[in-house]
Amino acid sequence: MNKNCTIGFIGCGKMAGAIIKGIISSGFVPSEKLKGSEANAEFAKSAHQRLGIDVISDNKALVKQCDVVFIAVKPNFASQIFEEIKDEITSDKLTVSVCAGVSTEKIESIIGERKVVRVMPNTPALVLEGMSGVCKGRFAEEADIKFVIELLSNIGKAIEVEENQIDIVTAISGSGPAFFYKVMEDIARAGEKLGLDYEKSLELAYQTAIGSAKMVEHRRETPVQTLIDNVATKGGCTFVGISVMNEENSAKLFLDVISKTAQKANELGKDNHK
Repeated sequence: MNKNCTIGFIGCGKMAGAIIKGIISSGFVPSEKLKGSEANAEFAKSAHQRLGIDVISDNKALVKQCDVVFIAVKPNFASQIFEEIKDEITSDKLTVSVCAGVSTEKIESIIGERKVVRVMPNTPALVLEGMSGVCKGRFAEEADIKFVIELLSNIGKAIEVEENQIDIVTAISGSGPAFFYKVMEDIARAGEKLGLDYEKSLELAYQTAIGSAKMVEHRRETPVQTLIDNVATKGGCTFVGISVMNEENSAKLFLDVISKTAQKANELGKDNHK
């Protein structure tokens, strides 16, 4: 795949829209090289007006026109879509699935020995700060995965993982935004209960989260524990707060959160594999 390729999207909802907007704003490929398909003419017209690309209501015609095809539909519609377009997916085309819980093995069982890359994105892609996990099917090549990761870097970051790790990715980054929202909300509500205006408490919480995340991002070789120790001076107020977290076993709390979320993702994946 190269930057002269034509990229199509079956399903032009919020996630696909975020990817499309990121591609356009970065100039990864010209906007005329982006095409979409929606369920009916009315949806197609709406998506065209929203995204500024050609959108049709014929999935087969879209696949014929494109070198790379993103499937960005709800998981329960995935099998139906792949059955519909399987004859148009030739060996030179790359299929990129954004369907949560649908394995590359399941996709290959429908479309045959074709190049498939699976993506687990997250909603911060809507503000170009997404985090995606990417894995390849049996017939995809390293060049394909590199292409997809480069493309997704226009809406945030992406890393390659093994497919048997994708449920962990789902738990950490796919579901993770809700967990961080919950932490920020709990902190803001605590501030409110102690006498500070809620909106001011929330602003303090989210800006601190942004700054702390950037500190972790730019830590180089510094362990995260060192960043904690740099703030939590022994005997100080932060140290007291960290001590409460340790006493309440926050590490076990988040292990339970991530492991149970990953387990549920695995169960949903098995349902979609049937």
